[in-house]
Amino acid sequence: MFFKPKLARLPDEELMRKIHQGSEAAFTELYTRYSASLLRYFTRMLWNNRTMAEDFLHDLFLKIIHNPQHFDASRKFSTWAYSVAHNMCKNEYRKKENRMLLDSPVAFDQRDLDRELDLVSANNRLALLLETLNEEDKTIFLLRYEDELSISEISQVVFMPEGTVKSRLFYLRKQLALELNQYRVVLKEKSV
Repeated sequence: MFFKPKLARLPDEELMRKIHQGSEAAFTELYTRYSASLLRYFTRMLWNNRTMAEDFLHDLFLKIIHNPQHFDASRKFSTWAYSVAHNMCKNEYRKKENRMLLDSPVAFDQRDLDRELDLVSANNRLALLLETLNEEDKTIFLLRYEDELSISEISQVVFMPEGTVKSRLFYLRKQLALELNQYRVVLKEKSV
């Protein structure tokens, strides 16, 4: 006798296939799996603005439910979802940069504007660098520094030994540090 598997047991990609077929239950399951971590990601990326992060999360899941055909079935869902989220944030950085230039008050301190633009530029540069990474490295980086998963958890997610994950992260940090060296001062100020 055959039985229908519970949605909770299905991989994300199978849930996306079911969403494409119109399954609301599959969408609910996918939302349950990813809404909290994506909300954390948006909150961190959008200046800790919880309301804006919630709006972005809502928009992301609207894109998923209304256009499931945009999902690239050759990729892992989590990587694809974070890539979409990342692009949404990049677009918001550009909008903010443009608003700052157009709407900044005359009394705005030029050094603050320069620092903010440098930070936006550094974030944009990091975003571009992340896009050049292979899918596996990008996933490892985002899981560690955006989702704040432990090495052990990442190892389980990407089916890779912990030592390999540590090694990949070491070389990724080294590579990105070299590429972002020109932003060292502004990034150091931001972390203080």
